[in-house]
Amino acid sequence: MVIGNTDGIGLAFTRRLLADGWLVTGLSRRDNAIIVPTYAHHTVDVTAPDYPEVLSKSIDELGGLDLCVYAAGIGEPVDPTDLGAQTHTFEVNLMGAVRTAAVVVPRMLAAGDGHLIGISSLADRLVSGEAPGYAGSKAGLSSYLMGLSAALRRHGVHVTTVRFGFVDTKMAKGSSRPLMIPVERAVEILVRCVRNRPVLVSRPRRLALLTSALAALTRPR
Repeated sequence: MVIGNTDGIGLAFTRRLLADGWLVTGLSRRDNAIIVPTYAHHTVDVTAPDYPEVLSKSIDELGGLDLCVYAAGIGEPVDPTDLGAQTHTFEVNLMGAVRTAAVVVPRMLAAGDGHLIGISSLADRLVSGEAPGYAGSKAGLSSYLMGLSAALRRHGVHVTTVRFGFVDTKMAKGSSRPLMIPVERAVEILVRCVRNRPVLVSRPRRLALLTSALAALTRPR
């Protein structure tokens, strides 16, 4: 199951899973161009009231669930006079993932196995005056997923938090995008996560180190 695969990392990773022989279902707010017998798609927004029901039914149609990847994500610059976009960012980036886990995790626990991957960001360590909703929602996402990992691992269910820096997609906004990696590189990182089931992966490593140092230097006092 890949959540958020209209384009970007989610779409590229869906194609890779299909190429590797997986049976895949995708959920996103718009259709994509994938038409193969081993793929099914449901068009639904992760913030919609019926999203948990659509997700649950799609798992039933799939016949079970080994892997779920939450790749849905948005981010907009802040407008202090209208914080609606920042609210919506939290609803997609954080609460969409939380709602997904609430449906997926019990099924994995019942099966005694499963793997949930959430795509977070190296921005989760930063205090951002430009996009506080994005940084804040990713901070919440990383914390929640790593907490779930600690709670579920002994039950056979694995949770991986993947913290990417700039990836060459439409999400990579701004005039400065240091150490940006291609989508294909991001997909290879996810493939290794599926194979090894780590708790946390941060890429690229140099940017992860720089982000940690910057977070320490710019922490409000």
